Amino acid sequence: MRTLEQQLINYAKYHRDKRNIATHFVGIPLIVIAIGILLYIPIFQVNTLVITPTLVVVLLCSGYYLRLDFRLGALMTLLFALVYTGAKQLHIGWSSDHSWFYLFGATLFIAGWVIQFVGHYFEGKKPAFVDDLMGLIIGPLFVAVEALFIVGLMKGLEQKILSQAGQYR
Repeated sequence: MRTLEQQLINYAKYHRDKRNIATHFVGIPLIVIAIGILLYIPIFQVNTLVITPTLVVVLLCSGYYLRLDFRLGALMTLLFALVYTGAKQLHIGWSSDHSWFYLFGATLFIAGWVIQFVGHYFEGKKPAFVDDLMGLIIGPLFVAVEALFIVGLMKGLEQKILSQAGQYR
């Protein structure tokens, strides 16, 4: 398994243009929320916990992120828990007609990908997942880490990424 640094450096090589990174701050959260909605298909319930494919994806991704880095994994687990909870509340809110719930998710999904591809037009490079499907898993983590860099955290990691992937343009 590649380390956190290796994963982020590889992903960052496809994301040096600041406009592309900016689009990722919108596109990736939209896609993550959309997936949370689209996979929110109740299978069964244990007390108040509704077991859905969304929950399975949240647990698998959170487990992977926790193995990469505990602190970042905890942050991502919290963010994914918010997505799961939001999807659950929307599902309840649209309980009279779930078709609107899933249409909303599909709309967010399409909008998120359009924004992503606009960003990669600015970058002049294809998305990272085209060469390595792990890019689909690393994308949300990359956005969280970039947000932490902006507020002045994890500067050591940022310098390692910049030295290997190159400066922002």
